[in-house]
Amino acid sequence: MSEATSNRAYLALGSNISPETNLPAAAERLADYGSVIRVSTVWESRPVGDTNQANFLNAAMLLETPLSAEELKGVAIAEIEQNLGRVRDPQNKNAARTIDIDIALFNQDVLSVGENRIPDPEILTRPFLAVPLAELDPEYVHPTNGRTMRTIAEGLGDSSLIARADVRLSAC
Repeated sequence: MSEATSNRAYLALGSNISPETNLPAAAERLADYGSVIRVSTVWESRPVGDTNQANFLNAAMLLETPLSAEELKGVAIAEIEQNLGRVRDPQNKNAARTIDIDIALFNQDVLSVGENRIPDPEILTRPFLAVPLAELDPEYVHPTNGRTMRTIAEGLGDSSLIARADVRLSAC
């Protein structure tokens, strides 16, 4: 990949339906779209919004890719989520899911891709996003608030996240 066409995509992955299978499968398939630079620990967290469901497993991946954010979201991520059985509940955006892959950060860009904003605004309030992203690149400076990922993650305090050493993503 040439420098001119290389993008750094910080991806957030989550699952609470067969997550021990679906998270590694998603990571493996994402590697088809670029070079996996780093993967985070897998973290268990309580569900947000709709709390009457299984806990989630969350992780993050840094992918160097020639794809634009739009291509990554609209082609690669959409295909992977579909192939892993993702069903979107229009009545409940916090419903259980086989896989959820979001572009949390993309280079140092501030943009919208469909209904998603990048950087993901929830990075600043959700430990299950901030902690894995801080593992990938603790000195990454958030493009809109100027703080490092380490500072953001530490500022969220006791998050009740549980590291799951029994589930690992491959750094393909």
